[in-house]
Amino acid sequence: MTKVILQELNNSDIDWLIATGQQQEVSADTVLMKEGKTFNNFYLILEGEATATLSQDNSNPLAHAFASLEGGTIPEVEIMRLTRGEIVGENTFIGFNSTAIGVKTLSKGLVLSIPLPKMNQKLSEDKGFAARFHRAIAIIYLNRLQHLLTRLGRKNFAKSQPVRDVLYIFGQLHDSDLDWAIANGTIEKISAQTTLIRQGGPVDALYFLLDGQMKVFLESEESNPLTSIFATLEGQESSRKEIAKLYKGEILGETSLIDGRSPYATVKAVEDSVVLSLARPLLIAKLQQDIGFAARFYQAIATLLGDRLQGIISRLSVGRRTYAQGQSLNEQVRYEDELDPETLEQMSLAATRFDWMLERLRVS
Repeated sequence: MTKVILQELNNSDIDWLIATGQQQEVSADTVLMKEGKTFNNFYLILEGEATATLSQDNSNPLAHAFASLEGGTIPEVEIMRLTRGEIVGENTFIGFNSTAIGVKTLSKGLVLSIPLPKMNQKLSEDKGFAARFHRAIAIIYLNRLQHLLTRLGRKNFAKSQPVRDVLYIFGQLHDSDLDWAIANGTIEKISAQTTLIRQGGPVDALYFLLDGQMKVFLESEESNPLTSIFATLEGQESSRKEIAKLYKGEILGETSLIDGRSPYATVKAVEDSVVLSLARPLLIAKLQQDIGFAARFYQAIATLLGDRLQGIISRLSVGRRTYAQGQSLNEQVRYEDELDPETLEQMSLAATRFDWMLERLRVS
């Protein structure tokens, strides 16, 4: 997952980062991001290595899971390693102002530090930069999700999504973007037991699930390391391991659209369903020709993937421990998995837009 930012940005973007940022030498054990705290800078690791960790806690199931896999008890559980070319602090650009994990350096190194206000201003004013940057963030989150899934297995992580995907997508897009999607998309009726996306196969479109229900499961293949992990965790062998249910408002096919990777799971209709499909070539052409749309679309996808990543960590670790210990909610307290007011307002707007789309498409 190294160097994604440098690969996705162009030369002028990189020149701006160098001119705006400050190179800082860091020693071992320098804290770049403190668990559960807000932060003020965005970091690009130029030299050295950092670790993303989760504090060990008696009430922390994820920490126990990692400790079990590592064969012992350790005070801090390492989630992942961050090496040259990787970033720290990107989650603030997608509405998450604090984090459930901490990041500190493992050795002497060099980082490029950029103040968050300057990054936010650049993202707001330069739509080309915003599109390339958020696409890179989406790829990074896909890599980190795959890393966590491979290491932990998934079990029930994705079986109950409290927030529908479409709220993240429609919250970022403009009404004109939805008009384009309605005009260029195709309504498809998917019969029960029909496979929409096959594991390892091509994905021809981005799909919005407008009605019905689908399931996500792993096919039994030696080439898929997740299958054996799930079977081991569940103490059983199964040719098909269901890992998620999808309902009205979910998005399908977005991972393959971001960087062309094959889907890691199969998606099949549980009951008669209705989807709006946007053909992959058509959507790619739109992203290339309309830079404003591209900036909004990639930010929406990055936000969606960021929520999935933070959800795995927060729900199973310390994300809600402040108010899970019997304390009442307090508007003066900032909780680790809390979305900012602007994001919540966007979600409310997105719900209205989704209902409007269903009415335009005449989907009950």
